[in-house]
Parts: sequence; structure tokens; C-alpha cells
Amino acid sequence: MADQTRKRFEAARQAPLSPQKALPKVLLLSVQHPELVRGGAQQICYELFLGLRASGKVRPILLAAVDPEAAALYKSGARITGFDGREDEFLFLDAGFDHRWMRLPSADRAAAYAEFLELMQPDVVHFHHFMLFGVDFLTLTRKVLPRARIILTLHEFLSICAANGQMVRPTDGAVCTRPSPVRCHQCFPDRGPEFFFMREMWVKRHFEAVDLFTTPSRFMIDQFVQWGLNPDKLVHVTNGQQDYGAGWLRPPGNGPRNRFGFFGQLVDNKGVHVILEAVQILRAEGFTGFTVEINGGNLRFAGKARRAEIESFREAEEALAPAERIVRFNGAYEVERLPELMNRIDWCLAPSVWREAFGLVISEAWMFRKPVICSQIGAMAERVADGVNGLFFALGDPRSLADVIRRACTEKGLWESIVATIEPPPSREVMVEAFLALYAGRSGGEAQSDTEAAPVRRSA
Repeated sequence: MADQTRKRFEAARQAPLSPQKALPKVLLLSVQHPELVRGGAQQICYELFLGLRASGKVRPILLAAVDPEAAALYKSGARITGFDGREDEFLFLDAGFDHRWMRLPSADRAAAYAEFLELMQPDVVHFHHFMLFGVDFLTLTRKVLPRARIILTLHEFLSICAANGQMVRPTDGAVCTRPSPVRCHQCFPDRGPEFFFMREMWVKRHFEAVDLFTTPSRFMIDQFVQWGLNPDKLVHVTNGQQDYGAGWLRPPGNGPRNRFGFFGQLVDNKGVHVILEAVQILRAEGFTGFTVEINGGNLRFAGKARRAEIESFREAEEALAPAERIVRFNGAYEVERLPELMNRIDWCLAPSVWREAFGLVISEAWMFRKPVICSQIGAMAERVADGVNGLFFALGDPRSLADVIRRACTEKGLWESIVATIEPPPSREVMVEAFLALYAGRSGGEAQSDTEAAPVRRSA
């Protein structure tokens, strides 16, 4: 680590931040920074960082990994840098992450991370992902800080599934619920069953360094227990967010509820293609009295075929006369724009084709009392009740989605009856209090406590 950078970290560690100096320190590791690349895991990690800071009970420190695509943020010789001059926010500059083994084959990055831990001396290290760091960083953390409490939040199934942690079979798009070396080999014919056997052993070996695993939805616990994790080390802690709809008033009106919106990344697993295919079905049937707004970016991360499909649809739609267009692509957005964007829709579409771990878009829609139309799977099926506070359609089925869109547009009183049942989503404060309890070594991830106990360290 460069001398100048080391001096800055040392200053940050020893700075007499009067209200925070004696507070226990919690290091949060995030994959990406939400202001650089949007995504649910990094958004929740940053919400937690802000909430912990506001609580005044611990001193949070954020270390967000960024990949080489953010070339302008890289500095010659640097491994870890500050972020935009902000207090206690740092970037970990990744270098060639190995997605097969989920490790970073870079001794200098590992050394810089170890030195960062030694300088900061956090009481708790909370991984909100090991992507771009490496699953072996769990063991490295334990080696450097033998008495620190290590928590890992599982935001998907990357430890179980080599197909981007989505447990969707690349061969046919079917949802997988029973991974095995042979079944995984069928998804990746170039890798033998022994590779997946060794991969599982590699991950579980490093998971031994973790004191506690948390999941944002309950159904995930069963999946990880089935995979072999100790159920006593798995706790459900809901994701919570700032209420971006606070003070927002729903515009009055009794007109048709025929405006639909998608919010999220334009990547394969989010199912944007299902919306576009449903629109084509309805247009072919002559049903065009509705609009769809696509809000999101990161199309570059979509698969080649899906990217081409979305780009082709967009070009064809924009070639139509304005009065004939149904779909509007608004591009990427910041959470601060949610009031403006939510004000333009009646229903929120969540057509994910994998078992979402939580579904932040559901929370964001409910902040503005917008009913959700979603796939009947995973956390979405756990959170939404069909016909009560939202509507379901069959997973990955554009015909089913088309039928639900038609129903939403035409069934009198449906929108009003669903809106009446929507309750506020989990708050950031609820999430913060739950994690504070876990940091302090108290069990029960959903329990709230005002106790300001210091985080428990392991025995030496």
C-alpha cells in the first residue's frame, strides 16, 4: 500500500471524531457503490451504512469494490482509495476477479485488504457480498482479526450456483431447486462434475470463518440448509429502506388504471423481455389502450441475445408515430427520482425469471402505494398475495402477463381494492436495529432493541 494512502487510513482510524471516536466500528463490504452501479445488494448495504451512522450506536465504515470498467477511478499504484472525499467511504479497486472460483488472484489486493483491516481494526466485518473481493477474503478476515465478528448477508445463491447465483438452468431457463455436481455439469458441459464438487468444498471451507449468515427472505434459509449450512447460523433480517415516498400524495382521479412501469436493471434475470413480448401479444390482438415505462440501465450486462432483443424492440417502437407507441424507455435513474417516475404509473411490473431474494422494487412501489404485478416465485411470492396486495402471473410467460395487464386495465375497482390493502414496506430503522442486535451477539434477526451493547468479539 502506498505510503500516502497508508497515512490517510491511519489518520481516518485515529481521527478524534468526537461523537464517534469510542464507538464500536462496523466494516461493511459492498459489491460496487450504488452511485456508480445500481443494484439491490449495494443499495441495501449503503442504506445500512447510512442508517448505522444515523443511529449513533456504532461507527460504520464502507468498503465498496469496483471493477476495472471504472477505469477513471483507478490510480497508479493504488489498491484502496477514498470515495469522493466522503468520510469513512472507501473503494476497493478490483483486478481480474475469477468468477469460476469466486476469488481474486491478486496477492497485492489481498495484502492491501489485510493492511486496511489492521489499520481500521473493526469490531464487526459485515460482508454484503464477496463478489469482486473473493470468498477467500472471509478466511483472510478471520486470520487478520481473529476476534472480530464476521457476518455474511446472502443476497442470492452465488455460493450454490455457478450460473450467476440465480439457480436458473442456462440450457432451458428452468428454475433449479436441487443442485448437484452432475446437474451443474449439465448446465456447464465444459466443466466436469468434479469441478462443482471441489467448488462446493472451496466455498464451504471459507464459510467456516463466518459467525452468522443473514438472508433478506425466509425461503432462502431452507435452500441454504438443504445445501448444508448450519440452520443455527442462519437468520432472516428483512431489507429496509428510507421511505422515498414520505410526504408524497397520490394524485386524485377516477380514470383508467392503464399505466405500467418497470424499475430495475435491464439484465436477463429481471425479465424485461417478458414485458416486451406481452406488449407484442396485446398489440397483435388490437388491445393498445395502455402504456409501459421502462426505467433502468445496465443493458451492457445483459446476455447478447437478450440485449439484441431489447435494442431491436426499442428501435422499432421509437420508429412508430408517437400516438402509436406503447413502451417508453426512460434509461437509468437515481432513487431520488422515484417520486417523479412513480407518479407516471398505476401498476409496477416485476417480471423476474429467477427467485428474487427480496425484490426492492416491491418495497419502492409500496412506498408510493402502487400495486405490484409479479412472477409467482421466490421472495416475490413470499411478500405479495395474489389478488390482495398485488397480482401474479406465470413465471416467464408473456401470455399470462398479457392477460393480467388486460385485466388490470379493464376490471372495474380492481386497482382500488388492491391499493387499499398495501401496507408500508420495512423501514431502514427496522433493518438497522436488527443488525445492531446481531452485531452485539444477540440472537433473533428480526428483534428490535435499544440496548447499546458493544459488538461481541470471539474468544482469542
